[in-house]
Amino acid sequence: MTNRRQFLQGIAAISSLSLAGCGWRLAEVRANPTNSGQSGQLYIYTWTQYSEPELLQTFSNQTGIKVLIDAYDSNEVMLAKLLAGGGGSYSLVYPSDYMVQKMVDKGLLREINHNRLIGLNNLFPQFQNPSYDPNNRYSIPFNWGTTGLIYNSEILKEAPRDWDYLWQNQKLLHKRMTLLNDVREVMGAVLRMLGYSYNSKDEKQVKQAYEKLTELKPAIAAFDTDAWQNQILAGDLLIAMCYSADAIRIIKENPKLKYIIPRSGSSLWTDTIVIPKTAPNLDGAYAWLNFILQPHIASIISQSISVSTPNSAGFEQLPNKIQNNVNLFPPNLLLEKCERITPLGKFEEVYDRYWTKLTSG
Repeated sequence: MTNRRQFLQGIAAISSLSLAGCGWRLAEVRANPTNSGQSGQLYIYTWTQYSEPELLQTFSNQTGIKVLIDAYDSNEVMLAKLLAGGGGSYSLVYPSDYMVQKMVDKGLLREINHNRLIGLNNLFPQFQNPSYDPNNRYSIPFNWGTTGLIYNSEILKEAPRDWDYLWQNQKLLHKRMTLLNDVREVMGAVLRMLGYSYNSKDEKQVKQAYEKLTELKPAIAAFDTDAWQNQILAGDLLIAMCYSADAIRIIKENPKLKYIIPRSGSSLWTDTIVIPKTAPNLDGAYAWLNFILQPHIASIISQSISVSTPNSAGFEQLPNKIQNNVNLFPPNLLLEKCERITPLGKFEEVYDRYWTKLTSG
């Protein structure tokens, strides 16, 4: 997934956090000088929006470990670099859920030693044994969210309820709507609308979704994952397919914008933290994981950047207004209709073939 999270902004308050009262003890996480020249530095390969300087500085102040960041804007870019041997300096990487499975299959990840973690039991039960990584053998969840539609409620008086709204109002929305630039999200949403799985491996169903999208294509302004944000704020767009984290942040800037999860279902995603097999600073890696697992840190991040925390203890520290925000924490009845995107092996070539036909020309 591409640049869905313009988020660690306005989080400067983290630099003033008092962690001593949160059950976090420096002696438990300070890196030991086991790797000469490496223990004092922690290289992280992450999404651009996760490299917020104040958060990194807080960690460095508490541990004495200097954090150095390289950034990427898609899971695929990250995977390609690691497969090409360019990830030897990284001790932590932030893949999305479906990418964790791919990285495990390719032998890129180190199993996580749960005995070195403090606060793993703070996670909600569904994040302690996720389908993409049973028992969190290789990953720790960082945040989660959904995919849906953000729309201008001032102009679109009738709120969209499902994906088919785009087809039913094609004339009204002509060149004023965007879909994500993501084959699995876009094809998956249409598959779900048609009553199929987001992860269908039936080519007839995929072709049907493609044909449905060709009907809509003349009205689509762009397949875009990022630029829609400024365009919808400026009033140039009326509706956009987006990730919940982006939508919630944009709504803060203009409350007339609203976000919905389509009632037929959508995708449910989690961004995680993993340790590559080649990680040079394991002590620093575990120090960072323990830092992120602290309830107070999870709560502050959720409030500051409007993301859903997988940390149950952190959730309990959130104000009621945030706990009751259904965009951040949707009701279970709606979540039950959502699916995680899963790797489909060679069948992904079928999706790519139809996607190329759809987006070319």
